[in-house]
Formats: sequence, structure tokens, C-alpha cells
Amino acid sequence: MAKPLVTMTGINKHFPGVLALDGVDFQLVAGEIHALMGENGAGKSTLVKVLTGAEAFESGQIKLDGFDAPIINHSPQEAQERGLATVYQEVNLAPNLSVAENLFVARQPRRLGLVNWRAIHRRAEAILAGIGLDIDVDKPLESYPIAVQQMVAIGRAIDVSAKVLILDEPTSSLNDQEVANLFALMRRLRDQGLGIIFISHFLEQVYEVCDRITVLRNGRLVGQYDVAHLARRELVSAMLGRSFDDLAALSRSDQDQSNDTTPVVRARGLAVRGGVKPFDLDIMPGEVVGLAGLLGSGRTQVARVIFAADPADQGTRLINNRQLPDRPLDSVRAGLAFCPESRKDEGVIGELSVRENIVVAQQSKLGAFHLMSHAEQVELAQHYIDLLQIKCASMETPIKQLSGGNQQKVILARWLATHPELLILDEPTRGIDIGTKAEIQRLCLELADQGMAVLFISSEIDEMLRTCSRIGVMRDLEKVGELTGDQLNSSAIMAAIAGGEADD
Repeated sequence: MAKPLVTMTGINKHFPGVLALDGVDFQLVAGEIHALMGENGAGKSTLVKVLTGAEAFESGQIKLDGFDAPIINHSPQEAQERGLATVYQEVNLAPNLSVAENLFVARQPRRLGLVNWRAIHRRAEAILAGIGLDIDVDKPLESYPIAVQQMVAIGRAIDVSAKVLILDEPTSSLNDQEVANLFALMRRLRDQGLGIIFISHFLEQVYEVCDRITVLRNGRLVGQYDVAHLARRELVSAMLGRSFDDLAALSRSDQDQSNDTTPVVRARGLAVRGGVKPFDLDIMPGEVVGLAGLLGSGRTQVARVIFAADPADQGTRLINNRQLPDRPLDSVRAGLAFCPESRKDEGVIGELSVRENIVVAQQSKLGAFHLMSHAEQVELAQHYIDLLQIKCASMETPIKQLSGGNQQKVILARWLATHPELLILDEPTRGIDIGTKAEIQRLCLELADQGMAVLFISSEIDEMLRTCSRIGVMRDLEKVGELTGDQLNSSAIMAAIAGGEADD
């Protein structure tokens, strides 16, 4: 066993009404990639925040290599100075600054008392070249897609971290090639003696790149395992506390499509200038329609145009055979609901409570002259908290205190409360645990069985095959085909995305 870089013993942490960490032990050694796994709310992110000084803890000990006595990091800056660097799931950089400025914020090299911009530019290019990224480092960070921003955040963390690198869902916005590049980089860093903590909900990725796994459940340590000796079903069982795989029980055959021949949405030639190309799409009551494609293929733009979040420059959009103005509020009042891809930027309202986040769409639908009473809000919120099993101390808890999976459930509750005829879900399971994924996928099938139409966008082909009865394929901002029946298999979908023929 290599020398321990991090040893955490008996860590306890409370949030209001919640025991987030209950006597948790954790150890990271030099030269390993160590996965930290568990359902949303299991305590993974809290454990990392305690380690890096973003959250205080009540009891327990933290020991770091190079320090004789137990330490307490009082801030992420202090943790960074001790050799710990973290890249969180949501990119936490300054979008208005250049790539180079983001890489060296608060640690700019100086010459004669002035910032040495030439050195910053040269070193920034070298850092990004080391992770396989070739971009203009003088351009604002916000001019690049989320995937590139994520890689920049990882580059900064690598450059400042001497011993430990913590990656919290780093692959959630990366395509397959970018994931492969990241994993190659992680292996190089591991071989150089760094310890890497890897938080992910992707089982395939954990088994591909990790050496050991620590599993948490409900704030408690379940166990620590060698990847080579842990079967996947055993891992899922440890995470869920159940001895079966919920995902395996799901099947799109559970859908009961309505015989109604009138589409909830009929799109003809819808397009956005400079964006998604003209497309046709019908979505019928009682079916789950998928949109597949690579990152940037236009899936999200199709969803936004259908919901009228982005106005179309051409084509027609009929909702129950009615043409409506291109305004989101008109879409909501006509029975459409949209759960956006970015939970943080377009979903939750962080300062508001769980109750307020749930009722906000229904209140908007009713209008300012039909205000819901507090009692009506409480009744509505409690119904969906119970229905979706949202874990929170109370409905008055600020939503920003909830785990990512429970925030996602609150957004779902918000739109289900409007009783929509079409529910648009854009990456509803990204960055959430396997148990919550199963619940959301099952909910889609149940809603379809009740007659609701669902438009489901996901980067995971297996997830699409479990839930969708029809899948539209996007490539280069164009809808290039639709697959149904026997065509619904991973080979055919990947071939359509790539523009080739399916293998036998």
C-alpha cells in the first residue's frame, strides 16, 4: 500500500434537520484513482467540501501527508495551499474573464511588480496543451461551450494541485473523445504519484479508470472496495441498499400509447437562423419520444423551439392543432412543460424554498390575479414531495441545500404541478445517482401510460432505449432521421448519429 495522502476518520456533519455525515472514514493513497460513489444525498459532495474547507464539520479528524498533526481547512484557498484542488460538477469560473485569466486568477506571475501577461499567455497554452486542448487563451471563457469550460477548470486544478486532485462529476458535459482525453490525463497523473478522488454516477467510467471505490449511503460509510474484485451488481446493491438492479426492470414496452390521432405538438419546418435547421416532429399523447445526438447536435435547440424558449424564424408550431405566439408563458398555458438541461442556471431558484420552487410555474400559469393561498401552496408542494420522495428537512428548506438529484426532482415537481400535456425533459438524469435515474425513467413510463406525451433528451443511449418508443436523431443541427420498432437498438442509433450504416 502506498503512503496515505488523505486520511479522514469519524467525520460528522449536520445540516438543519439532516445528519449529512455520520462517522465517515475515508482514505486516499498516492498513485491511485479512488471513486466516491453513492446516491444523491449520500454525502459524497459534503465529504469533499469538509475536506476542502468549503464546509465545517463537528467532529472527527483529517490528516494530510506532510503534516504531523490533524488539520482543519478553513477555506478552499487554505486547502489549495496544502495541495488539494477541486473541480466541481458545475463550472465555477469567471465567464467574463479570458481563459488565461481564469487559469491564473489570484496567482498571476509578476515582473517588476506588474502582471506578466506574456508569461500568463505562455503558461496557459502549456497547461491546456498538457490536457489536449488547443484554443485561444485570450478569448473570454464564455465564448466556449460548457465542455471546453470544464476542461479549463480541470487544467487550472491540475496546475495548482501538488498532491490531491478532486473531480466532482467532471465528465457530465464532455463527449466521448474528451472523456478519453481526461482519463488518459488522469492515468498519467496517477502514475506520477498524485491521488485522485473521482465522483461519478457513470458505472462504466468508474470501472474503466478507477482503482478503488468508497460507497456512502445516507451519510454513512458502506464499504471500501477494490474495483477489480467488485461485481457491478454488488456495487449497485451497496449504493441502493437493495439486492436488485432497478434499471434492468424498466422497459419501454410498459408504455400504453393513446389511440388519439391528434398530436400534442406538430412541428413543420421549424428552424432558427444560424441554429437548428428546419425539422418536422409530431409528438402524440401517451408516448415518450427521444432525441439522440452528440453534444452540440441541436437536441436542446429543438426542445427550446418547441417550447418557444427560442423563437422560430420559420415554420409552424401547432399545439393541439392551435398556432400560438412564440412565448413560453403561452406554451405553459397550452399544456407544455420544460425541464431544462442546466439545473443550476435555468432550473432551480437557489434562494427560494422547496415549496416556492414547486409552486412557481403553476402560479405563473394561473396569473397575478389568481394568487394561490399559503395553504394551497403547502398542499401542492407536500403532494409532490411525497409523490417523488424528495428528501429535504422541510418544504421551507432553501433548494440550494438539497442534493443535485433532489433538486432535479423539485424541478420535475414544479412542472408536474401544472398538469402538462407534453413534458419536455432535457438531460433529466445527468449527474444524478442510479437510483434516482431509475425513478425518473419509471416516472416517464407511468406518465405516458396515463396519456401524457414526453419528449426525452439524453446522452445515454441505453437510457433512451429503456424509455422511448420513437427516437429522432440529430446531427450537425439537423434532424436526420427517426427510428422506431426493430430499429431501436444502440447500433442503429450510433450509426445514424455518425452518418453511416448500422452493423449487423
